[in-house]
Amino acid sequence: MLGVIDTHAHLDEIEHLEQVLAAAKNAGVTGIVATGSDIESNRKVLDIAGRYPGLVYPAIGLHPWNIKEVALDSELAFIEGHVNDVVAIGEIGLDYHKKAIASAGKPLQKTALARLLKIAGNHNKVVIIHSRYAWRDSLDLVTEAKILQAVFHWFTGPSSVVRDIVSNGYYLSATPAVEYHEEHRRAIKEAPLDRLLLETDSPVVYWRGTEYEFTSTPVDVFRSLAGAAKLKDLPQDLVADTTSLNAVRLFNLRGKL
Repeated sequence: MLGVIDTHAHLDEIEHLEQVLAAAKNAGVTGIVATGSDIESNRKVLDIAGRYPGLVYPAIGLHPWNIKEVALDSELAFIEGHVNDVVAIGEIGLDYHKKAIASAGKPLQKTALARLLKIAGNHNKVVIIHSRYAWRDSLDLVTEAKILQAVFHWFTGPSSVVRDIVSNGYYLSATPAVEYHEEHRRAIKEAPLDRLLLETDSPVVYWRGTEYEFTSTPVDVFRSLAGAAKLKDLPQDLVADTTSLNAVRLFNLRGKL
C-alpha cells in the first residue's frame, strides 16, 4: 500500500510536530518530503528525517526569499556536503514578487539557482522548484542545466509553460489551493496524471481571497487529493495510487515506504 504522499512540507516550521505526524500517519499518509530553505532549516530537516525514518524524507535547498549574496557560498557548501543524504535539492527557484526582488534581485536569484542546479546535476538529484511570477525563467534555467528530474511545486503559470514542463518529463504538484485558486486549478487540470504529485506546502495558511481558511499540515494532502480528483473527474483512489507511484519513482522511495 503506497497510501498518499505529501511531496512538499516545511516540517521544520510546524509546531507540535510529533502529534501532527502521528495524525497524518493515522489518516493514511505514508511518506512526506520535508523541504529545507536555508542552512538552519536544512539542518532541522535532516534531523527530523533522522527521527522519523520510513515516513519523512529530506530535501535541502535555498529558497529565493532567503538568498543573501554574503552567505551564498556557505549555503551552497552545506547543501553539497549533505547531497548524498537527501532525496532532492529543494526548495530552490526564482520569485519575482516585488517583496522577493527587494530582498534578492533577479540576477542574484538566477546566479544562485544556476549554482544549485549544477550541484543537483552533478549528483543526479531531483530538484523542487519554486517559480512564482518567474515561470518561464525557472523552466529555462532547469532545462539549460540539463536536469533530468524536477517538480514545479504549487504551479500557477501559463498553459504554454505547463506544456513545456510536461514535455520535458517534469512534474507539477497540487496543493489544497486546487480547491479554489483558478490559475493553480487550470495548471493541475492541464497536467496529465502521470506527471502529477500531491503536496501541502504546510504550514502555509490557505486563504480564499481575504477569507481565512486554515493552517495546513501534512494530513491536508487529502484536500489536495480530493480537489485534484474532482477537477480531473477521476476516482480518488486512482489519483492517490498514481500520484504516490509517481512520487516513489521520482524520489526513489521504492523499498523505503
